[in-house]
Amino acid sequence: MKLSHSLALTLPLASGWAVAADLSVKFELPQLNVAEYHKPYVAIWIERPDQTVASTLSVLYDVKKNNHAGEKWVKDLRTWWRKAGRDAKLPIDGVSGATRAAGTHTLNFGPAITGLDKLPAGDYKLVVEAAREGGGRELVRVPFAWNGKGKASGEAAGKEELGKVAIAIQ
Repeated sequence: MKLSHSLALTLPLASGWAVAADLSVKFELPQLNVAEYHKPYVAIWIERPDQTVASTLSVLYDVKKNNHAGEKWVKDLRTWWRKAGRDAKLPIDGVSGATRAAGTHTLNFGPAITGLDKLPAGDYKLVVEAAREGGGRELVRVPFAWNGKGKASGEAAGKEELGKVAIAIQ
C-alpha cells in the first residue's frame, strides 16, 4: 500500500519533468575594427506571433557600474525596452548579467526562466538585440516552431553588431 501511494505521488512530478524543456541560445558578437570598441548591451527574449514578449531570457549590460549607472543605457535596446524593459525592475534576478566580449557565447536556460511549459504550441521567434555605445544597433529574429514539448531549433544571422544566432530546445 505504501509503495502504490508514493508512486501515485511521484507520477505527476515525473510527468512535469517530461514536459520541461531546456533552451540554449548561441550568439556571436563579431570583432569590429573600430577606433573605440565598447562591449554591446544585449537583450534576448521569446516573442509571440503578435510580437509581444512571451519571456525575457537575458539582459546583458554593465551591471557593475557604480550607482546602477549601467541601467541608464539599457533603453538603447529600444525594441526590448519598448516591449518589456520599461516595466522591468533592473537587475532582473536570473536574467540580468554582464556584457560579453567579442566572440561566440552560449547561454542556457531552464523552464523557470523560459516559460516554455506555459506556452501553447505555435510559431515563435527568439529575438536577440544588441546595441553598442559609439556603434550601431541590430536585431535578429530566429523563427522556431514549438509543439508544446520536445525539441525545436532555428538560426539566423545579423550583419554588423550580431553574427550567427541559434536556438536549440531539448
